[in-house]
Amino acid sequence: MAAFAEGTPCWVDVSLPDLEAGKRFYGELFGWTFGDDDGNDGNDGNAPGNTPAPGHYTEAFSDGKRVAGLTAKRDGRMPTAWGVYFATPDAAALSRTITAAGGRMVREPMSLGAFGVVALAADPAGAVFGLWQTGDNTGFEKKGLPGSFCWTEVYTRDKASVDPFYETVFGFRGTDVSDDAVDFRMWSPAGTEPGPDTAIGGRSVITDAFPVEMPGHFLSYFAVADCDATAAAVVRLGGRVTAPPFDIEYGRMAVFNDNQGASFAVLEEPEREPEPEPDPGAGSREGEETTENGEEAEQSA
Repeated sequence: MAAFAEGTPCWVDVSLPDLEAGKRFYGELFGWTFGDDDGNDGNDGNAPGNTPAPGHYTEAFSDGKRVAGLTAKRDGRMPTAWGVYFATPDAAALSRTITAAGGRMVREPMSLGAFGVVALAADPAGAVFGLWQTGDNTGFEKKGLPGSFCWTEVYTRDKASVDPFYETVFGFRGTDVSDDAVDFRMWSPAGTEPGPDTAIGGRSVITDAFPVEMPGHFLSYFAVADCDATAAAVVRLGGRVTAPPFDIEYGRMAVFNDNQGASFAVLEEPEREPEPEPDPGAGSREGEETTENGEEAEQSA
């Protein structure tokens, strides 16, 4: 698999108090299977955002393809949360850009051998995200399909600082959504035409509708075939629905907390009308019609 373009999400993982409970929850919810704890790709237990520690990290697979990571928290003060990693060819250089743009480094770039180089950063409003300079493992092997990551967005109270930060650091090109009910900006990678067709993430504003203590954070989405059925499964598995299924322009979505409190969202995309298959005889019939019309014209003349 080719490396991801700089600034595109290339991996997500979740930090949990109980790794085995997380495997049971997501295994049943998304049909994920799991490699050996610490990964099964020969990386000696190294994974994005985590130092080597036996029994602390496992990779999740959908249809045999790598889609996410689950890690056991070794410090109860760490948040129980999903994290997203953005691809970069040079984590050290990007870290300097982050600090120059008003962000800060939570964890400086750290080599994980063949796995690559990882770092954690925070934007000017405090939302934490990861950087991954990939090595032998390039991140997602499946995305945008049911059971895999499909979208991420940062929630912030300070869009005036956050928008120029990400657009400087990653070169994102923004498209503001025209909706009086929501303040939302989509981001497309540098070098692309900004808009829904190229967007890889976005920015939303934390309004008074959210708890006052909610900090800036990233929310990651997973694609599902049936949003409502997924919501029912979350409750059955001990999770909580924080935003019941509702329709948006791009499908049907919902937001949940898993059975240990980590927040995530799902998106059921609308069914696309299949494109009509080309008629192999159309060209010849058109030619015949042209010939017949031409002959009729000659006879009339």
